[in-house]
Amino acid sequence: MAVPLPAVYEAFDLPRTELAAQALHYAAEVEPEVIFRHSVRSYLFARALADHDGMRAGADFDDELVFLSCVLHDLGLSEQGNGDQRFEVDGADLAARFLRARGTGEDAVTVVWDAIALHTSVGIASRKGPEVALAHAGITVDVLGLGRESLPEGFADRVHAAFPRTDLAYEMTDLIARQALANPAKAGPLSFPGQLLRRHLPPGALPDWYDLIAEAGWGDRPPGHPDTPTA
Repeated sequence: MAVPLPAVYEAFDLPRTELAAQALHYAAEVEPEVIFRHSVRSYLFARALADHDGMRAGADFDDELVFLSCVLHDLGLSEQGNGDQRFEVDGADLAARFLRARGTGEDAVTVVWDAIALHTSVGIASRKGPEVALAHAGITVDVLGLGRESLPEGFADRVHAAFPRTDLAYEMTDLIARQALANPAKAGPLSFPGQLLRRHLPPGALPDWYDLIAEAGWGDRPPGHPDTPTA
């Protein structure tokens, strides 16, 4: 059944299913506005990239799953989604609960969970299936501009006019960092949130890879170290 959408969406081709409408409403309700608009733009860019690559909704990918993945991908930056895991996983878990509560099948839940949990994982999301890959591509275009040359001429301007950026990349980065400063368990030293947190702490406060090796307890030494045995 086609679901009516607010006027701002009428110029764009959004899924009109009941579940899609519920997800859109939920994200708008719980997320900061700047994050919600980013989520919608991510879907619009994902669909445009699919068109550019000759991918057809219903044949090459499930459009509703791409929409759900994009619109719900930053639930971890909401108060409801702010738990003790890195924000991507917290968001994926909340999205899965949202979908299961509405009777969504486990295969679909798994696709959305993967898309959300992996949306900052370069080189992994793109290998997980068309819906996960498209969501990752759309999100990446909106944050970092990577792939923007594949968008139709003038399309990004139309999208930004309807859903303004308001300095999205910096606003989002600050929000992730604030969560991590309040709860360092959300920012493992090798994670994307950990990378952001490191810039807000004194030098050496958050270990890097070499610190972790040194603290592993196995006594490994780097090549050329005086105590490293020679072959």
